[in-house]
Amino acid sequence: MERQRHPYNPARRPAKASKRRSNTAEELRIMLRSLPASPVKPQQWTVCRSCAAAASPPPVVAVARRTVASAPLRALTAESAETPPVPEPPALFDDDDEETMLASYVPVYVMLPLEVVSTENELADAEGLRARLRRLRGAGVDGVMVDVWWGIVEGAGPALYEWRAYRELFRVVQAEGLKLQAIMSFHACGGNVGDAITIPIPRWVREVGEADPDVFYTSPSGVMNQEYLTIGVDDRPLFHGRTAIQLYADFMRSFRENMADFLDSGLIVDIEVGLGPAGELRYPSYAETQGWVFPASGSSRVSTNNVLQCYDKYLAAEFKAAAAESGHPEWDLPRDAGEVNDTPEDTGFFAAEGGTYFTEQGRFFLTWYSSRLIEHGDRVLDEANRAFLGCPVKLAAKVSGIHWWYRHPSHAAELAAGYYNLGGRDGYRPIARVLERHDGAVLNFTCAEMRDSEQSAEALSSPERLVRQALSAGWREGAEVACENALSRYDRSGYNQMLLSARPNGAGAPPRRRVAAVTYLRLSDELLAGNNFRVFRTFVRKMHAGLDYCPDPARYGRPMRPLERSAPEIPMERLLEATAPAPAFPFDAESVGGGLAEAIDWVIDKIEWIFG
Repeated sequence: MERQRHPYNPARRPAKASKRRSNTAEELRIMLRSLPASPVKPQQWTVCRSCAAAASPPPVVAVARRTVASAPLRALTAESAETPPVPEPPALFDDDDEETMLASYVPVYVMLPLEVVSTENELADAEGLRARLRRLRGAGVDGVMVDVWWGIVEGAGPALYEWRAYRELFRVVQAEGLKLQAIMSFHACGGNVGDAITIPIPRWVREVGEADPDVFYTSPSGVMNQEYLTIGVDDRPLFHGRTAIQLYADFMRSFRENMADFLDSGLIVDIEVGLGPAGELRYPSYAETQGWVFPASGSSRVSTNNVLQCYDKYLAAEFKAAAAESGHPEWDLPRDAGEVNDTPEDTGFFAAEGGTYFTEQGRFFLTWYSSRLIEHGDRVLDEANRAFLGCPVKLAAKVSGIHWWYRHPSHAAELAAGYYNLGGRDGYRPIARVLERHDGAVLNFTCAEMRDSEQSAEALSSPERLVRQALSAGWREGAEVACENALSRYDRSGYNQMLLSARPNGAGAPPRRRVAAVTYLRLSDELLAGNNFRVFRTFVRKMHAGLDYCPDPARYGRPMRPLERSAPEIPMERLLEATAPAPAFPFDAESVGGGLAEAIDWVIDKIEWIFG
C-alpha cells in the first residue's frame, strides 16, 4: 500500500462549476449594489490528572536510522539518555480548579523543518528527529505540524504516489507521543520568506506548463509564477486528462487510503488544505523570486507588493466574460496597478486620492478577483471534506497576515493578494463563513507574534489590528480560529504577543475567547538551545493555562469526532452580508515575563556559559 497507482476515474470526477460561473455577472452586480462607500523553573512533562487514567502510552515503533546525527543532535540524544527522571511536581490545582483552567487550555504545535522529508523522498536523520521531538515532548508540546509535499509524493508521474517516507515520519511522531497536523502542500517551496529548501511542484505538471505557460499565475508584465497553479485551470483537463481540482482531490484520497491507520488511531488531528502559494488562500502577489522586498525602514524602496496575479489567458477570459455579462464589455483587467516594489501612490489603481480601486470598474474587478479566490478555496475544501469524510479530524485553511499598507486607505497589499478588505468592507468574514460550512473548518491566521511598534513606519503596517480583525471575523461567524507566527522568534516579547492573540482576554472561568490551537514556526537547534528553550517552555505552560500537557482534546473543549459532510453551498447574498464591517473584539494582556525575566535569562545564560 505504500506505493500506489491511483488512476484517474471519470466517474469520480468532481462536479464542474459551470452553473455557478454562469451566474457570475449577476452575483457581481448584486455585490456592487450592496457595497458601502468605502524565571519559571523547568517542569517535567506530565499529564493533567483528570486525563492520566484515560491516556495509554504511545506505541513504540522501531525506525531505522537514516543518517548520522549532527553534533548538536548527538548532544541532545546523549542528554536525553543521561538525565535522570525528574520527580513530578505537586499539583498546582485541585480537581475543580483544573476543570476550570482546562477551559483556557490552548494546545501548542511546532512546525517541523521544511526538509524533514528530503527531495529524494527519504526521512532525513530519523535519530536526530527523535531526539528533537523528545525535547518538545519534555516541554509539554501537544504535537507537530508537517508539510506533505505534492512535488515529492507524486513526483514520479501522474497518479503515482509514494508515501513511504511520510509513513516513517508519522511512526516517529507517534512513538514520541505527539499529535500531528498534516498540511496538504500543493505549492512549491523555495520562493517565500524562510524557505530553506527548494521543492517544486511535480515535474510532469511543470512540463504541462512548459507547453502552456498560462497554467501558472501571471503578472501584468507577463511574468509567470510556478509556485501554484492558477485557479483559472481549476476546471480544465490539461493535466493528463485531469483538472487541477481533480489533482488535489485524488492526492487527498490517496493520503487517506495510505494513512488510514494513523487517521483512525487519532495521531492526525488536523488536515490543513493548501489553497495557494505558501499553502495560503491568496494570490502570489508578493514573491521574492520576482524581486519583492519586504517593506523596511532604510531601504531604498518601500514595496507595495501589489502585483495583481490574474493575467494568464484563462483568468483573463473569465474576467472579460463576467464584464460583458454585467453590461460592460469594454472593461479590461487593470493596467494601472503597478509592478513589484511600487508604492500605492506610484500607481493609479491603489492611490489614496482618485485610485481606480474605488471606482465602479475597480470595485467590479476587486469583487470578481476576491470572489474567484474564495470560490477556489470553497471547492478544494469541499473535495477535502469528501476525501476525509468520517475521519476523526478537523479541516483547516491558512489565511496570510498581510499587514503592510494596512493603514493605507486602499489596503493595497491585501487587495492584491485577494483580500477585499477596506475601511468600510470586511474581507475576512466571508472567508470565515465559507470555512464554517465545511463542518467547521479552522481559519488559521499568521503573524500572531508581530507588534505594530516593531514595524517600519513607512509601510503603514499594523499587524496587531489586522490579527484582531481576522480572528474576530472568525469568532463572529462561529468558526474556529487558530494562529501561528510568521517569523521565528525566541524572545519574550514575541511570545507575549502570541499569548495575547491566542487568548485575548486571558485565562479565566471560562475565557470569553481563545483559539483552537497555536502553531510555532519552527523546530530548530536554535529553539532547543539554552535560554531560548527555557522561555519556550514557559510559553507552552502559559498556553496550557498553567496546566500540564493534556492528551485528551475533549477535556479542553475540542472533542475529536468523525468529520461530517459539508453544509450546502452558501448563496452569494449571504456571503455579501458578511462583508459588513464590525468592530474587533477587545484584546487584553497576558505575559511570559518582561524586563526582570529577561535579566534573569541573561544571568542564567552567563552561568551556563561559564560552567558549561
